[in-house]
Amino acid sequence: MIKRTVEISTPGCYVHMKHDQLLIEKDGFKMGSVPIEDLGVLILDNPQILITSALMGFLAEQNVSVIFTDSKHLPASLTIPFSVNSIQTKVLNSQIEISLPTKKRLWSAIISAKIANQARSLELCGKDGTALKEIANRVKSGDSENLEAYAAKLYWKKFFGDGFRRDREAGDENMLLNYGYAVVRAATARAIVGTGLHPGLGVNHKNQYNPFPLADDLVEPLRPFVDQRVYSILNEMQPEADGSAKELRLDRETKGDLLRLLGDECVYDGRKLPLLVALGYYAATVKQVMMGEAEKPTIPTL
Repeated sequence: MIKRTVEISTPGCYVHMKHDQLLIEKDGFKMGSVPIEDLGVLILDNPQILITSALMGFLAEQNVSVIFTDSKHLPASLTIPFSVNSIQTKVLNSQIEISLPTKKRLWSAIISAKIANQARSLELCGKDGTALKEIANRVKSGDSENLEAYAAKLYWKKFFGDGFRRDREAGDENMLLNYGYAVVRAATARAIVGTGLHPGLGVNHKNQYNPFPLADDLVEPLRPFVDQRVYSILNEMQPEADGSAKELRLDRETKGDLLRLLGDECVYDGRKLPLLVALGYYAATVKQVMMGEAEKPTIPTL
């Protein structure tokens, strides 16, 4: 069953649980409810939302990731459970002991898939992805030639034009990209812990201040899913009545479009699956590689 992504943004809400249901109330009135077994990701997008510790504990038991946002409505923190896999210690030991050649093999597979998905993203937007397809086939062990960066320069130029720059602080298209990436990253972290892997032990990302480097590794091939959705949102925006360009805002409608990405179909191992479901399989194949049970992971494609 596809798990749901739910966002709560109304200030003054009281979020708690009763009979395994997540309940949303305000001023004593019930605003909504969701069966907790249906949840995959919960986003709390207002500092004036009150949530009970009992609910937080039960969400952890049910492998539900909880995201808290900042003043810009971008995800600022993420809670993920660590008790959902019964053989976590065995898996963790394999993850700690992973060899350098295995890490390089994993990373090259991830980057090759990322560039291939970038090529497909361009094609879905009516652009030429031929050059990136060729680059994807040339990625060597550990991406020793840094083809990821070379492909990115070509990709963004084709995707948004010469004037575009990736900037995590910018208020243009980057604002939508940042939100989409953060949501997919959270879902990826959830899938990782579901396999018994630890999100703090990365393959390539190693920043000591980053609690989820493995999630950042595995999310790389999934970024083009967000890119393609953002392009679609921008392409469908209607101009203002006076003919001027509509102001770009991360409003409820736009966030809804980005959140629905997790429920959209992708191609996984020749099958069409919701992205959130495919993430679980993807993380499981990464675990198999780390435990010496497979040569390379199976990665979702556009």
